[in-house]
Amino acid sequence: MQSVVEMAERHPTPERVDDLEWSRYNSLNLSAEQFDLVEDSKFACMSAKLLDFMAARGIETPQGDTLTALRDLNRTIHGAFDYEIGITEVNSPIDDALAAGRGVCQDFAHIMIAVARRWGIPARYVSGYLFHRRKGEDRSGEDASHAWMEAWLPSLGWVGFDPTNDTLAGERHIRAAVGRDYADVPPARGTYKGGAQSELAIAVSVQTTQAPVR
Repeated sequence: MQSVVEMAERHPTPERVDDLEWSRYNSLNLSAEQFDLVEDSKFACMSAKLLDFMAARGIETPQGDTLTALRDLNRTIHGAFDYEIGITEVNSPIDDALAAGRGVCQDFAHIMIAVARRWGIPARYVSGYLFHRRKGEDRSGEDASHAWMEAWLPSLGWVGFDPTNDTLAGERHIRAAVGRDYADVPPARGTYKGGAQSELAIAVSVQTTQAPVR
């Protein structure tokens, strides 16, 4: 499959929001969709191991304004885990990554979503791709899909956070689908019929292009 992605100008995310942002998480500012994204889901859910992790890292309760707390959480998860393929599977619970101290983008996104929801912030999983403009500086692989999370801030809307690379989602993040967690938006889903020795593989390449957008 080949796609052309048109980039639009993005408004810069401020460094912080006012201290009243926490009080805006109420029925006047949240829709039914956002209320659904405060509850635990299949892969992004609270567990005893996650509660222990939060206590050890001092993130049981958020500190500062909402945006600052999320930035700090993004940095904390990035620093707490090593990126390593093969430690977890696509259907692994977050406890596997918490126990190993290692995992991949899917695990880190699920952990951040679960913590944000614990704080009362609507959070959703994003499945997509990352343009690796900074060669060797991103922890995620260049030939694979990518995952991050988005948190709802009433005064800003959806703001993306990439705990794998300790950055906010920006022009390099190509969003394909959003859901409560990986179970809602896997990159591929279906049934494959073939010979017993068949093997299914995927490779992703994101490049700049001078092709005009029609």
